Amino acid sequence: MKLQKTTCTILLGISLLGEVASAGDRRFTYVYETTTAAKGEIEVENFATWKTRGEGSGRSNEFDFRHELEYGVTDRLQAGIYVADWKVADGQAIYKDTAFELIYNMTNPVTDLLGSALYGEVKLGDQLFKLEGKLLLQKNFGPIVLAYNAGIEAEWEGDRFGDFNERSGEFMESFGVSYQFSPYFLLGGEFLHELGFDEWQEAGDPVIYAGPNASFRFDRFYVTTTAMMQVTAVTDEADFQWRAIFGMHF
Repeated sequence: MKLQKTTCTILLGISLLGEVASAGDRRFTYVYETTTAAKGEIEVENFATWKTRGEGSGRSNEFDFRHELEYGVTDRLQAGIYVADWKVADGQAIYKDTAFELIYNMTNPVTDLLGSALYGEVKLGDQLFKLEGKLLLQKNFGPIVLAYNAGIEAEWEGDRFGDFNERSGEFMESFGVSYQFSPYFLLGGEFLHELGFDEWQEAGDPVIYAGPNASFRFDRFYVTTTAMMQVTAVTDEADFQWRAIFGMHF
């Protein structure tokens, strides 16, 4: 009987350990989790991504930034607005777009067989209109979390607002694994696969990235970062990209 009680206590402790870091704090930077903010909870997230490609004097660098405000509409529905997406390239800061997203949680990754959620995003800029939809899947095994995303993106571009005469599509999928060593530190890895379609007809070269991931928690503040190397040989895509998310919830 004592052995059974001890075993139950250990299992409960492991389960709770896996849940400590799930309240809005992101384990990944490229992979979305199925869990959403609690009703009434507000979170601020700032994204910074560095992309580089080429060799020697021909190497180019781009820095992308996103500033998001998230709100728990219900315990299952989370809304977010990216106040501004912008980049720094060739020494110039360029506004790209503003975006709105919704995440609806359908099943729980701890209590259900498989956690699931639907993700939708709309982007609009002076030269861009984009729609994106994803299926999010996740399973928690105590301190271990496995997450998978699959999505389709449709994009229209043009020289000025309302004249979007170029269109393209993209299929994307991502996978992440994370291990929670303590309530304050998590370590794992991420995998990203993208396949573009010009005019929704001709498929481009598939590009694949993979790399390590780490997350640090400080009460209501967290930092999550991922370094991704391209493991394919697509020359017009970044050879290396690094992303960090700085988040705070209220």
